[in-house]
This record gives sequence, C-alpha cells and structure tokens, in this order.
Amino acid sequence: MVETSTSLLELGGPVVLILLVISMAALAVIFAKVFQFSSARVGRNNQARQAVALWRSGDRAKAAQNLLKDRSLSASLVRGAMDAIQMLDQQPLSSQERDIREERLREEISARAADRLFALASWLKALDLVTQIAPLLGLLGTVIGMIDTFQTLQDSGAAASPATLAGGIWVALLTTACGLAVAIPVSVAVTWFETRLEKERAALEVLLTGVFTAGTGVPQASG
Repeated sequence: MVETSTSLLELGGPVVLILLVISMAALAVIFAKVFQFSSARVGRNNQARQAVALWRSGDRAKAAQNLLKDRSLSASLVRGAMDAIQMLDQQPLSSQERDIREERLREEISARAADRLFALASWLKALDLVTQIAPLLGLLGTVIGMIDTFQTLQDSGAAASPATLAGGIWVALLTTACGLAVAIPVSVAVTWFETRLEKERAALEVLLTGVFTAGTGVPQASG
C-alpha cells in the first residue's frame, strides 16, 4: 500500500499530494462529525415524543421524568421548555402577561434549538467545498499532464511512439480519477449529515410546538 501511494504521488505530482492532504483532512472532519452527531443522539427522539404525549395528556410530572436519562438533543430542549413552562405556571400572572412571557419563552427555546443545530452543522460547508474543489483539482492536474505529454511529443518529433502518447495520457487522467475518488465519498457523507439535520430540525419544531400549544392531539415527529 505504501509503495502504491508513493507511486501515485510520483506519477500524479503535486496535485495528487494536495488531494491526499485534502482527503485526510476531510476524513478527520467526517469522523469528528459522526462522533458529534452520536453524542447529541441526533434522530433519536422516541422518548421525547412519548414525553410530549404525556405532557399534552396532562401528566406533566411523568413527562418530565421520562426525559431525565435521555441525553439526546431533542430531550434536552423539550425538558428545558417543560421546566420553563412549569415555572411560568407558578407565577401569579394575568392572561395578557402570561401570553407575553410565553411568547418570549418560545423565542428563547427556538433560539437555543437553532444554536444547537448550527453547532451540528459546523464544518459541513468545508466538506461541501471539498466535493467542489477536488474534481477541479483533478481536472487541473489532467490538463497540466496533457500539456506536458504533448510538449514531449513535440520535442520527440517523428520519433514519437503511440505507446509514449498513451502512457502520458493515462498518467494525466490519474489526477482526475483521484479527484473524483475524494469528492464522491465526501459528497455522500455531506448528504447524510444534512439529511439527519433536516429531520432533526423538523422533529424539534413538532415537539416544541406540542409542548407550547394546548389541545388533545399528540404531534408525531419524524426521524
């Protein structure tokens, strides 16, 4: 493997070296994001849905208790909203004052959710940039390689052989293949992360709305 990597670097030149560095950096970011998503338990909101159902049925104590051991992002935000509403209920407020404070509370919880989701989305733009520049770098390496190949053929004149031309072309195309090999898996990873975030955002919106609104219906969150 080491010999193969060394051979690729020798044939592809500095462009392949740059792509190798980019791929290693992208891989490190992907592993870090997987750990971050796993720690936040993104997409795991079954307990939060059950707690919201209990909350809307009137069993607020059990609803809050169901979230004590759940360390997911959704559980943390739902529990925060429930605690804040219970504290609000204990204050002697007029109907108008309560509506104002509840609206401010909803804005605060929504801002907190947006902040947490923004943190989860960090570095995804960098990965998306990799998917865009890796093929372009590969194409740049191919163009440079083709220029060198045709310059060599021009210098060789009538002595140029088809084997020399073919060898120069496949070496030039090597950088394009390397660029695509970097971009494709990174693109798949970015799509997966963004899809999980969109599902989590939709689930949080449904769950938090279920906490703040009255009614007997129990919202069903996806994901």
